[in-house]
Amino acid sequence: MLKLNRITSLRIAQATLLLIGGLLLNGCVGYQLGSMLPPDIETVFVPTFDNQTEEPLLEAETTRRAISFIQRDGSLRIRSEDSADSILLVTLTDFEIAPLAFDRDRRAAAEEYRMFITASVQLIRRTNGNVIAENPRVVGETTFLLIGDLTSAKLAAIPDAAEDLAQRLVSAIVEAW
Repeated sequence: MLKLNRITSLRIAQATLLLIGGLLLNGCVGYQLGSMLPPDIETVFVPTFDNQTEEPLLEAETTRRAISFIQRDGSLRIRSEDSADSILLVTLTDFEIAPLAFDRDRRAAAEEYRMFITASVQLIRRTNGNVIAENPRVVGETTFLLIGDLTSAKLAAIPDAAEDLAQRLVSAIVEAW
């Protein structure tokens, strides 16, 4: 009798695990590893981003970081405008710094900040201008401590926020699903 209960319990446990596994795998239907880009889109031209923020030279750092991230990702290869399959158009729409933590002794003095760089992105087919992928709002961010003055601390943090934005931009176009 004890042996029969053990076998029954084991079968119930196996059936439960199979049911749970099936439900989990069901959530992966339609998921594809790798790039979701059309098969004929293998290369991209990346012009300097359009900076509509009031932060000077933000377009230089964010464009450089995006190109670097595209090269590391490997889903697309960087090419000149006349030989690329696609063109990546990015508009920097907002640059914001928000206080995150304050000095215990001077409550009005922030000692840690969060930086946000917001952009819109379009990947277009070079030959006909059709949109392949787009996202109207992609946000890169970082946090930084106030060491010295705010201007110096902000300039030191921009590369980190630009790197985060680059990763999110590439994800937005390559994993557009």
